[in-house]
Amino acid sequence: MSTPRFLVTMPLPDPAHSILSRAGSVEVWRDDVHPQNLSHAVASGDYSVVLTQLTDLLDVEVLASARLDGISNYAVGFDNIDIAAATARGIMVANTPGVLTAPTADIAMLLILATARRCVEGDSLVRSGSFAGWRPDLLLGHDVAGASLGLIGTGRIAAATGRRAAGFDMEVRHCSARGPRDTVRAGDHAVSLGTRLSFDELIETSDFISVHVPATPSTHHLIDSAALSRMRRNAILVNTARGPVVDEEALVHALRNGQIGGAGLDVYENEPHITPGLAQLRNTVLLPHLGSATIAVRARMAELCAVNAVAMARREVPPHPVNPEAWHV
Repeated sequence: MSTPRFLVTMPLPDPAHSILSRAGSVEVWRDDVHPQNLSHAVASGDYSVVLTQLTDLLDVEVLASARLDGISNYAVGFDNIDIAAATARGIMVANTPGVLTAPTADIAMLLILATARRCVEGDSLVRSGSFAGWRPDLLLGHDVAGASLGLIGTGRIAAATGRRAAGFDMEVRHCSARGPRDTVRAGDHAVSLGTRLSFDELIETSDFISVHVPATPSTHHLIDSAALSRMRRNAILVNTARGPVVDEEALVHALRNGQIGGAGLDVYENEPHITPGLAQLRNTVLLPHLGSATIAVRARMAELCAVNAVAMARREVPPHPVNPEAWHV
C-alpha cells in the first residue's frame, strides 16, 4: 500500500498534525483557499484524504472529477459538502460530532442572557465613559427566570440548552420537524425537552426561541418574515445552528420595526458577511461563530478529524462517517 497523503486546507490545532504525520505525508495550506485551488487539488489524485473546513465548498461541480478516498470535515455540520455527489464518486465523508454539544449550548445560553439583559449595551456604556451612575430606568431588559424558552429542534445541543435553561427556572418547550421526541440524551443525562408544541404554537407563545436544526433545503429560511410576524413583540430569537435557517433581511426588518424584542446570533446567512443594518441595531448580540471556540473542544475536534482521515486513508470506515455506504456504491 502506498503512503497516504493528506491535504489540510487550514492549519488545525494539535494533535491533528502528529496523528496525520505518523500515518503518512501531510500538506497544510497556510493561506485562504481559493475555490479553483481546492477543485484542482481534489481532482489531482495526489491526496488520499482532504481535511476541510465549513468554508470549503465541495459541491457537485468540484466533486465531479474528485479522486479521493475521503473528506474529513473539521465540523459537526457538513452542508459545505454535497453528500450525494461524494457518495456517487465513492468518497467517504466524516465529521466531528458530539464534542460541540456543551460549548454550543453554553453560547446559546450566553446569548439568551446577554440579549435579555442588554449586556453589550451596558459594556459599551461603561467603556465609553458614559456611565453616570445607577438610575431606575437604566438599560431595562427582560426577565429570564420564569420566561418560556422554545427549542426548535430536539438534538443533543437543543437538549443541553434546555438543561441549562431549566437551571435558570425557564419553562422549556420544543418542536421538531423530525417527529415527536420528549426526552433526549445530553452527555450522561436524560433531558426533558418540556412540552411538545407545533412549530406555530411554539413561535407564537415563547418568550425566547432558540434554533437547533441543521441546514437543509427544508430548514432554509425556516424563520422567515411570516414566522417573525407571529412571534411575541418582546420575543428574543437565538441562533447557534446555521445562518441560512434565518432570513436575515426579514430579521433586520422585524428588529428595526419592533416586531420582536431582540436577537442573539452566532451564525449568519452569508457568513462572514452580515446583512446591512444588522450590526447597527441595539437589540442584537452578534458573535463571530464561537459555538465550539474553546481550546479543549477545538483540540478534540482536530483529533477526531485526523483520526477519521487516517481511517479513510487506510480504506477503513472512520469512527464518524456521514455516508458509510459510499464505498459500496
